[in-house]
Amino acid sequence: MTGGSTVHTDLQRIVDTMAARVGRPALIEDRRQRVVVYSEHTGLIDDVRRSSILRRHTTPEVIAWFRQVGISDARRPVRTPASPSLDLLPRVCVPIRHQDLLLGFVWFIDATGDMTDEDIATVTEAVPDLSLALYRENLLGELTSQREAEAARTLLSDAPETRAEAVRSLLADGIVGADGEVTALVAKLVGGRGQPLDDPARVALEHTLVATRRWIGPREALHLVRHDHGVLLLCCGRGSNRVSTEAVAEHLGASLRSAGHGLPSVARSVVGVGQPRARLHDTVASYQEALQAARVGVQLPALGPVVTWADLGIYRVLARMDAQQLGVAGVHPGLERLLHDEANQVLLETLETYLDLAGNAHATAQRLRLHRTTLYYRLQRVEQLAETDLKDGNERLCLHLALKLGRLTGHYRPAR
Repeated sequence: MTGGSTVHTDLQRIVDTMAARVGRPALIEDRRQRVVVYSEHTGLIDDVRRSSILRRHTTPEVIAWFRQVGISDARRPVRTPASPSLDLLPRVCVPIRHQDLLLGFVWFIDATGDMTDEDIATVTEAVPDLSLALYRENLLGELTSQREAEAARTLLSDAPETRAEAVRSLLADGIVGADGEVTALVAKLVGGRGQPLDDPARVALEHTLVATRRWIGPREALHLVRHDHGVLLLCCGRGSNRVSTEAVAEHLGASLRSAGHGLPSVARSVVGVGQPRARLHDTVASYQEALQAARVGVQLPALGPVVTWADLGIYRVLARMDAQQLGVAGVHPGLERLLHDEANQVLLETLETYLDLAGNAHATAQRLRLHRTTLYYRLQRVEQLAETDLKDGNERLCLHLALKLGRLTGHYRPAR
């Protein structure tokens, strides 16, 4: 029997004994509230417990609610109240600590409040043995996840030799099935008013990535959480059973939206998708594209929750420019003057539509539902105020680029 399975057997024995002594089902989660082990469940159960057992983890909304109750800082057993909106019954939570390091929680549903202090003391007596077993379980799990995370991180390195070594390690350890086609996806939870991600949001992001990996299948993906985004690497080659990148992106996007919906710190979510590469060694190129696509998606909500690098058009070029180069004045000084006055918003939207439609006045008038005379008047005003000539192809190109730069930097935010 392996060390990992021995540790899990110890945890199962402890939780079964504990549940039998207090006469009610018990469930153990790690510090991130992922289900580790549980006893046989009979009697009353709520949707949160049922979902946790089926999915092996708790939803971000429930995690955030329990954190607000204070379980993460608790040193002693805590009675948590019910939450009808979450279909959550009252519980008794016993924190599991090893030398003051939080390892996880023991949970008992206590719908009628009849779990006595003696019962809780019985559970507390078992915590030392439980903490040691859970510490070993966590250590083994962390070693595995750290090895995978380090491999994913190394695949995104700039050094070719380092990436080659990472590929050899991934294949030798059987973490991925083959050195085939790879595509990177970047997942971002966008905080309100540009705020950084808080802990519940980061936990929700990692849960979403892990759940998506399970949905894809074993040995076909890697994931990594960075300071402001998550990375999912599809390493599944071209097999007949392969899940399409589009399906994975949609699944990841839907899971992100669901995870962020219950978190007050999250405004929305974006998934960026890079171009596929033929070998694992070239993963970094796909990742850089996915990261840029996600960043553009954050700036331009109109692009939708899933943004593909191949569909970015001119933003593929603009997204690679640094902040000092993203000045509208450097592309067209006259247009920058219009951007500083909100009274010119209608003129700018008319100009952008006209340029998007390749200077087709008839199509522009139809799109904006304008009389042709009104359209010509607005375009003439743009020429006057921006000191430009729309008959000049070079001027039209510069104006169009300047408008797209304005969108990307937030200086131009059209209503449509």
